[in-house]
Amino acid sequence: MNILIADKMSENAVEALRKLGATVRVEPALGADDLPNAIADTDILIVRSTKVSSATIDAGSALSLIIRAGAGVNTIDVSYASSRGIHVANCPGKNSDAVAELAIGLIVAADRRIAFQAEDLRAGIWDKKNYGKASGLKGRTLGIIGYGSIGKGVAKRAKAFGMPVMAWSRSLTPERAEEDGIIYCATPQELARQADVLSLHLAVTKETENLVNREFLNLMKNSAILVNTSRGEIIDQDALMEAIDSKGLKVALDVYNGEPGAGDDSFSLIDLAKKVTGTHHVGASTDQAAEAIAAETVRIVKTYIETGKPANQVNAQEKSPAPFGLVVRHFNRVGVLAGILDALREADVNVEEMENAIFAGGKAAVCTLKLDQKPKSETVSSIRDDSNVIQVSFA
Repeated sequence: MNILIADKMSENAVEALRKLGATVRVEPALGADDLPNAIADTDILIVRSTKVSSATIDAGSALSLIIRAGAGVNTIDVSYASSRGIHVANCPGKNSDAVAELAIGLIVAADRRIAFQAEDLRAGIWDKKNYGKASGLKGRTLGIIGYGSIGKGVAKRAKAFGMPVMAWSRSLTPERAEEDGIIYCATPQELARQADVLSLHLAVTKETENLVNREFLNLMKNSAILVNTSRGEIIDQDALMEAIDSKGLKVALDVYNGEPGAGDDSFSLIDLAKKVTGTHHVGASTDQAAEAIAAETVRIVKTYIETGKPANQVNAQEKSPAPFGLVVRHFNRVGVLAGILDALREADVNVEEMENAIFAGGKAAVCTLKLDQKPKSETVSSIRDDSNVIQVSFA
């Protein structure tokens, strides 16, 4: 098993992977354009921020698993990987505390304009009169869009500041909100109208891309705080720059639409950076988070080696589209399954899923097959006629 780690990873994790019997290459300097030429004999590719394109997937003739050492998989061409039968897995929830900590830090920094104060001090400017004006956080309402593990972590920390918390998430219900001691919002727009501070914690999808657009920003209160530690594509950055000027929004960003990729140290969004409190997409970058993600990555690989299926797979079909099920109880002997599959192939019936379970003692088994169409009676009869088949039925 050949593993390529195309980003930095804990030495503990690298050693653990080698103990699983894998040959491990660690090449953190590889960029997206370098991967196609580096992946030829790789079975498992592990990346953190490096983009995995269709060209890389095509070049990986032995590639069977891509692991995102983090939560989001927007840097991986998941749909193309799926079309090539390549598993994609991630490490959800392992960096939640780190991102939640940074989100709270950015909220404080935006309210007190800490970055701007530091910049002025370095330029020899003392402006206590201007910077002494701040709203403070106690009693101000925090709105959270995306109430997953990170959003919950932000809510917990914000309550310690004495902030009432309201949230919207596709999975959040009024009952769950009441249990967690927060206020339920039916829509993101409703939350935008009411929040004094707004923190974004969403994955990028067709529904969430540019969710925070000009219309959304117009709903926000004047001088409200907006923090994004999720993905840059969620915000329309042109509209954001206008709203900062027109509404006096205080904005803090850790992510940007058009931020540099791995290996690129140039940042072009200077005009935006001058208007916000900004960090370098480092939300998940703490030693604690790195070790937790590394350990989870090892677990994914170990599970894959032992079972053929990785933990945390993101591109598995949730529900089989196959409309028909065939159940064959049979004696556990060589060639029985091959005969079943041959009969279905000759009848032009495609097997979408198959599971074969052995009974105690190992003498008999039951095979469950999900099929794209119901086999004709003569096909079923040919399977049933095998002396090693005990029973054939439809599920």
